[in-house]
Amino acid sequence: MLPGLALAGPVQQQFADWLVTCNNQNFCQARNVSHHHGLIMALSRSAGAKDDMSLRIELGSLYAPPTKLPAINGRLLWRGKPLQLDKKSWQITPHRLKTTNPGVITALLRKLAADTDNSPITLAHAQGSVSLDGLKRALEFIDTTQKRQGNQSAWIDPGDLPPQKTPPAPGLVTIDKPELPVAPLSATELNGLLDYGSWRMANSHCSMDPSQREVRVAPLSGNKAILMVSCESGAYNVVDLVWILNREKPFHARRIRLRLPFNWEGHDRDVELMNTRFDDHDQVFVTLNKGRGFADCGVTTRWRYTDEQFRLVRLASQPVCDGQETADAWPTLWVAN
Repeated sequence: MLPGLALAGPVQQQFADWLVTCNNQNFCQARNVSHHHGLIMALSRSAGAKDDMSLRIELGSLYAPPTKLPAINGRLLWRGKPLQLDKKSWQITPHRLKTTNPGVITALLRKLAADTDNSPITLAHAQGSVSLDGLKRALEFIDTTQKRQGNQSAWIDPGDLPPQKTPPAPGLVTIDKPELPVAPLSATELNGLLDYGSWRMANSHCSMDPSQREVRVAPLSGNKAILMVSCESGAYNVVDLVWILNREKPFHARRIRLRLPFNWEGHDRDVELMNTRFDDHDQVFVTLNKGRGFADCGVTTRWRYTDEQFRLVRLASQPVCDGQETADAWPTLWVAN
């Protein structure tokens, strides 16, 4: 962690039709999440005095890939009239309009938030709609989280303080990376570990049908391996038992349990080991708790093995199941270096 900087507590909150997520770096993301029919307005802003922000309006979802949809440029309406966007400040493609211009973003957001009727942004000749109900409160929440109240840089109710008075991003946890590449398992190691895993599977109290259970192993380091055994199953989630053990006989296995390094309101700090996998390329252990079978919502975590323990390097969460994005695009609540 950077000296002299305190860690921030990540937060995720919904305001009417807007979801806001601010991670442990006070990097905040927000987008509309209700009845949008694939039309999304998403924004992000970094903490600190630097005006690092972005805003995009796009059409497309997991249900309806954009390649099958007509272009949106020139069809966006607000209060019954075309939404005026300066083409010089926007990157325009058929299904996405994006800008990183702070002045353009701030002016547009303030204008939309000032509409007391919360008139939605709609799409001519289509169902797409960006609800603005909750946008103002979402922007105020971001201003508060990043401590911009009374500052010229605030999106809502700016004050007289110069942007330079905005607090910097909190400290970032640094986690040592493993020495790469990790030697792959030899045929002898692999066979021995799989045999041991089969014994563990047969001697564990699991409700999953034995014919559907699976044993997986992967190298963690030059002398350690990870063993994953499927144990319980629901409609679309599988709960695994996971051990760390030495790569060669005699095997000494240690059951792993993961615990979040922060308090997350409404959630247990102990992480259930659902749909686990080990990413050999990045040397991280991944969990995925799917909110439904479509896998467009839920919680995913990534952990790195260092100093004989797993440490959290990323947590992302999407509590609203709206068919918009898969786990790799969910907003982050925790990041580590």
